[in-house]
Amino acid sequence: MKTYIDVVLNLPLNQTFLYENCNDSSNSEDDFFGRRVEVKFGNRKLSGFVVKLHKEFPLEYKVPLAKVRKALRYIDEKNLLTKELYSIAKWMSSYYLSPIGECIFSMIPSGRRETSVQGFSFDSDEESFTKRALSDEQKNAAEGILSGKNIFHYLYGMTGSGKTEVFLSAAEKVLEQNKGVIYLVPEIGLTPQVVKAVIKRFGDTAAVLHSSLTPSQRLTEWKRILSKEARVIVGARSAVFAPVPDLGLIIIDEEHDSSYKSGSSPRYHARQVAMMRASHLKIPLVMGSATPSLEAWKGMEDKVIEKHVLTRRLSGGQMPHIKAINLSLEKKNDDCISSELEREIKETIKNKKQVILFLNRRGFTHFYKCNTCGFELKCHQCSVPLTYHKTENRLRCHYCGYSVQPPHQCPECGSLDTGYSGFGTEYIEAEVKAKFPDAKTVRIDTDSLTKRGELEEKINAFRNGEFDILLGTQMVAKGLNFPKLQLVGVVLADTALHLPDFRAGEKTFSLLTQVAGRAGRYFPDGKVLVQSYSPDRESIALAVKSDVQGFYEKELKNRETLNFPPYSRLLRLVFRSVSKSDAENAAVEASAILSEKAGSSVDILGPAECPLSKISGNFRFQIILRSDSIHEIQKAAAGLIYGYTLKKNVYIEVDVDPVSML
Repeated sequence: MKTYIDVVLNLPLNQTFLYENCNDSSNSEDDFFGRRVEVKFGNRKLSGFVVKLHKEFPLEYKVPLAKVRKALRYIDEKNLLTKELYSIAKWMSSYYLSPIGECIFSMIPSGRRETSVQGFSFDSDEESFTKRALSDEQKNAAEGILSGKNIFHYLYGMTGSGKTEVFLSAAEKVLEQNKGVIYLVPEIGLTPQVVKAVIKRFGDTAAVLHSSLTPSQRLTEWKRILSKEARVIVGARSAVFAPVPDLGLIIIDEEHDSSYKSGSSPRYHARQVAMMRASHLKIPLVMGSATPSLEAWKGMEDKVIEKHVLTRRLSGGQMPHIKAINLSLEKKNDDCISSELEREIKETIKNKKQVILFLNRRGFTHFYKCNTCGFELKCHQCSVPLTYHKTENRLRCHYCGYSVQPPHQCPECGSLDTGYSGFGTEYIEAEVKAKFPDAKTVRIDTDSLTKRGELEEKINAFRNGEFDILLGTQMVAKGLNFPKLQLVGVVLADTALHLPDFRAGEKTFSLLTQVAGRAGRYFPDGKVLVQSYSPDRESIALAVKSDVQGFYEKELKNRETLNFPPYSRLLRLVFRSVSKSDAENAAVEASAILSEKAGSSVDILGPAECPLSKISGNFRFQIILRSDSIHEIQKAAAGLIYGYTLKKNVYIEVDVDPVSML
């Protein structure tokens, strides 16, 4: 007897497709649901997922029987997509205004066959494996998380206060109930202590999903999870979709981190998906950070999220002494290391301790500038300043990769009085080597990491004392513990403040607090020196004082005054095209349609050029929808997206609850 199947394909069309089943040996939907099947779509062979079985031809589809093709073959013997994950995909499609196929295929590995999984190797570090007895604060937090009174929990405490141990203790109790655990971290390579601790505690029952796995290796781990062979799953953003049977707990470490938000469609936030999944399953979700996102802080204030606080560092170290240095008062303006920071570095190295110098900027110096007419050399593709790299003697764009040799004179006015403003990690490296020739220095940023495993190698080498000074970008701010670290120098704290983003202050405060947390974890005399041209700016001054409560209170007042999240909801529409006029015209037309159809509760901001007005040859214009109601702006955007025909060379990017406004 012929049966028919609904198949979801990875296409920018928000629908399923009807095919005749190529295997009619069973009439049970459970035998087919969630299995991958190969079909012909036009002239192409595509793989898709079966999401429904029809025992008779479905007349309601209004498709002529003669036009219904037969599926070609099933790729897997068992399902990869569970009914729970399918319900999450449908919610994501509706919430993030993304095609159902894109949602499903963002969840599930695309591997064709199972293969051996590469381990995630670390040098032995017994200190991080020590299982101290839980403090009373930690015990109370672990018990409160699993009490069943609330679904959403937050573990808030300074860096080094033992949040990981609380997470692991809660996970252990959940495993004892024969339930599974998902443990999310921002980036696997930058949170080695967490991964080590999980593997040490849970052994073979742990699965680590990391970026070095091939699709086929990820498929192997996916099947281990489905078969209950792996019960504790550690991974970055996409691990929130792990198909854990009998899931009992979700953990989100460093909840504030922006890498939990996807940068491509579907532009989901792992925190939102985790909240939806935990609510549906009625299981606890626990988030943790020393610097919660403003949305999470507001949730704790409003008692939507239960707050558990850890007030002291467990390793015996105290919070470091933090001091701001005003670079405007330095005698040499082109010197990236102040005289005070230079003295402290020399003293630290003399005492056989280590130094981290942090800058949220790559490249040798920031950008090419004419001192006569003020001309800045920008990428002709992306409209952002080109970054100078001394080792290559080239100016490079960090958005599209375009590069060019530096001109000998100003292209605008012909002046020979040109130079470079700002400084990057290469510039600091050159100055550090000149000032401290006997110190062993290592640099960690995406430019200096060229081969697989190099990040872990350099971090382990620094932890083991092979280097005196570590230079790095925000990579070094995420959850890394170094027992011999005494001094942290923030070379330029102002960098993020100049971005055209209402979250600039929050990001600056969070970054400074996280970087400062690296120092003084194992002994009482840790120091942090924060260099800035504007040390009185709220986010810098309050981070230096370690006044977390004060910062959140002031920032929430600012957001409320400006009606920005968490006091409103945003949806960002980006119109991009190789033709500037086509992109701009599409945004203008869309704005007119939205003005006509959106409710009175929706503010329409724009259209305007994006702050990064051109990326990879595409011109970009944006409209931002703002309302107290997420449903109102979703409805308005959906009416535009599904009812408005764009020119073929114009694309719309939809970002619900955007994290970056660039």
